[in-house]
Amino acid sequence: MRRFLHQNLVYSLIFLSLASCKTYKLTDVKSISNSEKTVENLYFSSNEDYVYKCQMDIYKNHVSGILIIKKINGTTHRVVLTSDFGNKLIDFEISENDFKLNYVLPDLDKKIVINFLKNDFQHLLRQKYPVNESFENGNSNIYLSKIDKKSYYLFFNKENNLLKQIVYTKNNKEKIDFTFDAKKHIFADSLNLQHKDFKINIKLFQITENE
Repeated sequence: MRRFLHQNLVYSLIFLSLASCKTYKLTDVKSISNSEKTVENLYFSSNEDYVYKCQMDIYKNHVSGILIIKKINGTTHRVVLTSDFGNKLIDFEISENDFKLNYVLPDLDKKIVINFLKNDFQHLLRQKYPVNESFENGNSNIYLSKIDKKSYYLFFNKENNLLKQIVYTKNNKEKIDFTFDAKKHIFADSLNLQHKDFKINIKLFQITENE
């Protein structure tokens, strides 16, 4: 399985050069005054363990395991991925600006694998977003946050104010779509992470729920 995961990540990056990303543009929305200066993704803000069943689909191939995310201080999370049988695959600490690899199986100790995980989890675990523009449609309040050369569109449900989607774009091209299903502000029951420029999809389903 470990060799399989590495091979398919290599294939995905090869095909990346052949794939095209669509220009991202909001539709059927209206601009509103900036009522918020910052917005937050609070789904991983608790100090409790977040434990998920993890499913990865890579070019029509499937890998599954257990993912544990824990906030260890104000800026840093620890992320551990194990196989379904409990064997540790990778263990790292990550913040917006830092990445520390604690453990990785030799077969997964490849720059391609590490960069892939670092990139996705830095986007996923970012908590605070400065607001540059605000929009709304019938269902959502939408905030555009520009950080360096990256842009994030955050969609909050109008009825319960829960974050339901983050669209990450770069150079006006849609890169990653994070879709959440949640009942609480601090815990997502499920997450769907869909890459738009190559065929990688990660799904997380709750195993233990935070209070």
